[in-house]
Amino acid sequence: MLIDHRTGDDAGVFRLDEKTALVQTVDFFTPVVDDPAAFGAIAAANALSDVYAMGGRPLTALSIAAFPEKDFPPEWAAAIVRGGAAKLAEAGCALLGGHSVRDPEIKFGYAITGLIDPGRILSNAGGRGDEALVLTKPLGTGIVATALKAGRAPEDAVAAATASMSALNRAAAEAGLRHGATAATDITGFGLVGHATALARQSRLSLEIRAADLPLLPAALELAPAFQPAGLKANRRQFEPEVEYRVDPGEALMALLYDPQTSGGLFLLVPAEETAALAAELPGARVVGRARPPASRRIVIS
Repeated sequence: MLIDHRTGDDAGVFRLDEKTALVQTVDFFTPVVDDPAAFGAIAAANALSDVYAMGGRPLTALSIAAFPEKDFPPEWAAAIVRGGAAKLAEAGCALLGGHSVRDPEIKFGYAITGLIDPGRILSNAGGRGDEALVLTKPLGTGIVATALKAGRAPEDAVAAATASMSALNRAAAEAGLRHGATAATDITGFGLVGHATALARQSRLSLEIRAADLPLLPAALELAPAFQPAGLKANRRQFEPEVEYRVDPGEALMALLYDPQTSGGLFLLVPAEETAALAAELPGARVVGRARPPASRRIVIS
């Protein structure tokens, strides 16, 4: 039977029996970095993230590839596929096959199938209202990628963004489950505020986010005024009506609240007493706020 756990737009859960359910998700996109192997690894990490965000274990993958017929060296395609396969192997996820088409614009990604315990699913709807908010990766991948396309991204920013996007969310998911996370989502195309809004709505809460505590990629704040992707502006139009600003974060940091992330981190609601132990296991994780009872605005920036 299909289980509705309000887990997101591109993932679903199907119960096989009382102790086992399937998680299925799919994601693919155009390149966000210049290195083909890194792009493949990022695409794999991004596709796997939905399974991790629900507390699942990925099992198998099918690749989805669109490559140009002209002016696209075959070794680039091979590098993309190898990069993705290596990341799947790191996750213990078997690549079973896939499908490719000719397309003028490069696209790559995966459909992922995983297993999950139906009694331990992390969803958007489990928050209680007294938890700490934890973010496990820095923000800014959309802004850095936009600057890279314009030839203006510093090398250290590109390297840091590539490492962050390539990193699996497996350890974050496992730590979240061990430390009693009540709700979770991964931060991707709708940005931090967009995904936080969905979690707040479905858990019937408001979320207070401390802007000054948000982890950021190197140079993201400096690049933000000039290199805002179209998705950032769309996110701000859609989600800003849900936001109350109790402080003025400044335009650059405000942009990062709405920046669409590729293979972003997990956003976890964790009992406050567990945050120290969680942070010890995940050195990159940051406590960035607090869940509150429902209020007139779902997101409060303080």
